[in-house]
Amino acid sequence: MATKFWIFDLDNTLHNATPHIFPHINRSMTAYLQRHLQLDEIAANALRVDYWQRYGATLSGLMRHHGTDPDHFLWHTHQFANLDRMVLREPRLRHVLKALPGRKVVFSNAPQQYAHEVLRLLRVDDLFDDVMAVEHTRYRPKPDNFGFMRLLKRHGVKATQCVMIEDSLENLRTAKRLGMRTVWVNSSSKNSPCVDVKIRDVMQLPHALSRLI
Repeated sequence: MATKFWIFDLDNTLHNATPHIFPHINRSMTAYLQRHLQLDEIAANALRVDYWQRYGATLSGLMRHHGTDPDHFLWHTHQFANLDRMVLREPRLRHVLKALPGRKVVFSNAPQQYAHEVLRLLRVDDLFDDVMAVEHTRYRPKPDNFGFMRLLKRHGVKATQCVMIEDSLENLRTAKRLGMRTVWVNSSSKNSPCVDVKIRDVMQLPHALSRLI
């Protein structure tokens, strides 16, 4: 089996962020927009969602339209008093990752401190060669191809050597355009031309290996 360079998204790919983490971050982002843009809660929440849908990340819209300081925004929106109780760890994840032939990195739109802490809580942090967080993309998060190109250059690999595992179809479109193989982590019945393999969750990845080499 040919070795590959495996690029993993973090939230809703390596773990399920929907029940606890995403609602907390969404509330924190809405509160940030309320405070710094003088909006009521309804308007702030609508703007948060609008920027996320338009640019792939709320931060991108805030920087583009309001000159928001990205470090200030990320710090205030990623404060967790009980992150250890919010991260849902799948005990088999470590076994699944260790079975993959090749190097592995995490590529996330999240800030690096949060990403490293989640990987530690998942007990898989030592299995990754690198964590490419939003700070390393000069705050040009996925699906912008800037971070993708920077990651490839940083590790001296070609896109054709890579497999991207993601829950975001927009991010996979960028990966596919660059020449990567793509794995969509999604439980719906939908599909897309940019998807090579679709799995319900990352635990199914070993069963898809033969279609990715």
